[in-house]
Amino acid sequence: MDTTTPNDLAASRTLWELIARRAALTPDAAVLLDTADRHLTFGELHDRAERVAAGLYGIGVHPGSRVCWQLPTRIETVLLSAALARLGAVQTPVIPLYRDREVGHALRETGAAHLVIPGEWRGFDFTAMADRLARGLPRPPAALIVDGTPRHPLPDGDPSVLPSAPSDGTEVRWIYWTSGTTSTPKGVLHTDRSLIAGGSCLAHALRMRSHDVGSIAFPYAHIGGPDYLVMLLLYGFPALLFEHFAMEDALDAYRRHGVTLAGGSTAFYTLFLAEQRKLPPGTQLIPSLRLLAGGGAPKPPEVYYDVVRELGCQLTHGYGMTEAPMITIGRPTDTPEQLATTEGPPPAAMEIRITDPDGKPLPPGADGEVRLRGEAVCHGYLDPAQTAEAFDEDGFFRTGDLGHLTHEGHLVLTGRLKDIIIRKGENISAKEIEDLLYAHPAVGDVAVIGLPDHQRGERVCAIVEQPPGAAPLTLAEATAYLRSRGLSVHKLPEQLEIVDALPRGDTLRKVLKYKLRERYGDHRYGDRDAARKAE
Repeated sequence: MDTTTPNDLAASRTLWELIARRAALTPDAAVLLDTADRHLTFGELHDRAERVAAGLYGIGVHPGSRVCWQLPTRIETVLLSAALARLGAVQTPVIPLYRDREVGHALRETGAAHLVIPGEWRGFDFTAMADRLARGLPRPPAALIVDGTPRHPLPDGDPSVLPSAPSDGTEVRWIYWTSGTTSTPKGVLHTDRSLIAGGSCLAHALRMRSHDVGSIAFPYAHIGGPDYLVMLLLYGFPALLFEHFAMEDALDAYRRHGVTLAGGSTAFYTLFLAEQRKLPPGTQLIPSLRLLAGGGAPKPPEVYYDVVRELGCQLTHGYGMTEAPMITIGRPTDTPEQLATTEGPPPAAMEIRITDPDGKPLPPGADGEVRLRGEAVCHGYLDPAQTAEAFDEDGFFRTGDLGHLTHEGHLVLTGRLKDIIIRKGENISAKEIEDLLYAHPAVGDVAVIGLPDHQRGERVCAIVEQPPGAAPLTLAEATAYLRSRGLSVHKLPEQLEIVDALPRGDTLRKVLKYKLRERYGDHRYGDRDAARKAE
């Protein structure tokens, strides 16, 4: 009887070694499912990825070759990525919702020799985009169309032609891209070992079982893609892939496949809650669901309590970023208060330091910048100058996030360095106001930002997305509610804007505050704080 444990598998040197070890352990167990009811086993993942690797090798993709791929979340996408890992190529995944600007930037910065695209997807012609980009590049990449059909299949070949599989998991073989805001995205350098370390943190914290069924409702090209794959490989259970997430279709697939783990980010939690509230009392939205999990965006405490009470499952939220895909995550064994109000504890392999602006470590309970050190942290950026700026003299990565550690070791995030509003010299946390406002029944979602103000330096502006049927929220009502919840007078918003929908990113639906600052920052500001007298 084989006694290999998930911890043993997590020690694999490379992603391909991990794939091979899992295939040997449970070759006939399913690893990937899709909404068309196709499935792939661990053994098939290994064997077919080797054949794809041989096909790629035949068209000039060799160890160290740089390959940019931009594909939807499909079984073929995972096979392609696994094949590139078998070859030891350097792969740079790009979210399929990105267009000329972002893809062109990735191609220029990496010098990728190959670009894998889906042809046409969701009404967009990727082949035409590749042609446009090629005209502006000194060495255009060879374009390869892979759309999951017999017309454009994955490359295929004889694995006997392949060179030896890579054995060094510390070489940079992954280039991911930070979400672009007002500047160009940064290329983030990862290794097989950093991705395995991140996925291991997620897997061990969630305590998954071989009979669980997970789900990937976000782009596999996101850093969360390999994170999730590592979890499947460590614990031997499958995940349902969504090429494009639409709640109505997704619910049917969740129920049909008996999904036990779902999520992605806070936006997904609220989507599930909205659907649950359409059902008669006592009806469970997804009967098999036992756990929602995710990260990538702040989670108001109220969301945790709503999920547990209304969806009848547990919610564990985590903290991660492209530079460190899994930093902390709540554990099912944490207390309700810890799960609601913290991002969970870090794993043993992740060291968190909270510092003052000069880098001096701060004690538990004191707010400061969150800095990280550990195997799951990236190796820097494509631009060496950006790397030098991102790490301090002790080798800690500077996240730009603010927070503190509790005495029990759980991380509480309180905002971003650039998200602190300085009003008359006083620091105000946007997240504190957001968490309180979120609980108001007339608020569906909210973003709080600081806007330039000639009298105060910055003023507090709350932008609210209201739920269907809610009466219009006024500034007076919002500030009265915040005062009733104990918010200090000097933190109360001076401006309230109601929007149909907050601007969000393409992957985990994170609110894009820079767009709100652009939209409202140039507006003339009158005497709009008559609802309260804060002076």
